[in-house]
Amino acid sequence: MDKLRIVGGTPLRGEITISGAKNAALPILCAVLLTDEPVILRNVPDLNDVKTTIRVLEQLGVKVEWLEPEVVKLQADKVTSYEAPYELVKTMRASILVLGPLLTRFGSAKVSLPGGCAIGQRPVDQHIKGLAALSADIRVEHGFVVAQAKRLKGANIRTDMVTVGGTEQFLMSAALAEGTTILENAAREPEVVDLAELLIAMGAKISGHGTDRIVIEGVDKLHGADYTVVADRIEAGTFLCAVGATGGDITLRKAAPHTMGATLDKLIEAGLEIETGEDWIRARMNKRPKAVSIRTHEHPGFATDMQAQMMALNTVAEGTSVIVENIFENRYMHVPELVRLGADISLDGHTAVVNGVEKLFGAKVMATDLRASASLVIAALVAEGETIIDRIYHLDRGYSKIEEKLKAVGAKVERIKG
Repeated sequence: MDKLRIVGGTPLRGEITISGAKNAALPILCAVLLTDEPVILRNVPDLNDVKTTIRVLEQLGVKVEWLEPEVVKLQADKVTSYEAPYELVKTMRASILVLGPLLTRFGSAKVSLPGGCAIGQRPVDQHIKGLAALSADIRVEHGFVVAQAKRLKGANIRTDMVTVGGTEQFLMSAALAEGTTILENAAREPEVVDLAELLIAMGAKISGHGTDRIVIEGVDKLHGADYTVVADRIEAGTFLCAVGATGGDITLRKAAPHTMGATLDKLIEAGLEIETGEDWIRARMNKRPKAVSIRTHEHPGFATDMQAQMMALNTVAEGTSVIVENIFENRYMHVPELVRLGADISLDGHTAVVNGVEKLFGAKVMATDLRASASLVIAALVAEGETIIDRIYHLDRGYSKIEEKLKAVGAKVERIKG
């Protein structure tokens, strides 16, 4: 099992190219099931979750051809199966997103209940509720979501909570439904907007994406498209937290700063000097960061996927910060590992209090989920001495070639076996 070996204490200087967003690429890949024409996707990140999604699509009969690195051509003109088995979807929650496209185009779908990071309950009941509103005959049996429908019919859907996956599911399902669908309490995340823009490029009629009320007018058929996946705001935020902790001067290329408002605001508050252009971000840091308190919230609030990385920055900040996790109930598993590196953190339910320390010290630590892994990388980069991070397969789910990108800006990091 691969590990990362990091020797900390080196400021980061240079340029990093940001990959396409994992959380946009996964639903966009599922959307190719909505047409029998070729779809070319660009800026597709080289990640384990992407590879798993493509294996699911191939299992269903989708033809996949990599035209070059990060550019893939997919065609779902000969789908042979409407079932996504447990063996393929057990590691990744986003696999549930093949359900709606299969159902709305072919009238039948059977998808295993998914897995993913162990960061808390993320039930699919809202997906089932929404698809039932669209006139699907849907039920859960023997660990599978099973659904049938002659043709989905437009409806008003209001979810009990803001759900990114649910909004994406309903966007795809309603695109080919009969009539108009209105999504109330819709997620506003940039990745939801990116999916909607792909669907529009395929011929869907969608308005209001990026707000909490989305209107989809169903069409009879969607066509192919050539589309570029939006840059990963979480990857970019992770590298910005890293330079905030270590000091230095980095420029992020192929970034999307317009998607990162809350993250950039907090990093500026922490003391980073940040400049942005249309597709680049430059960040400089030549002092100890200031402690910054955060409360995670749905977009446009502070992203839960950035909470662990901001906590890592706060561990070496001047002052005390209070972090409140409002999205997932089990998203502090990185705290004991940060404490092993010398951090001063206390927990009380959904609240963490971080007293900044002047130094962290290298140790052996274990990654517990994707973003927890990133927080340990940031802490290791600033810690004195050597840190070994075990179970980095979590990291590979969401960060493409992270050790190579960090090496390029001066970090002392290597991947080791066993």
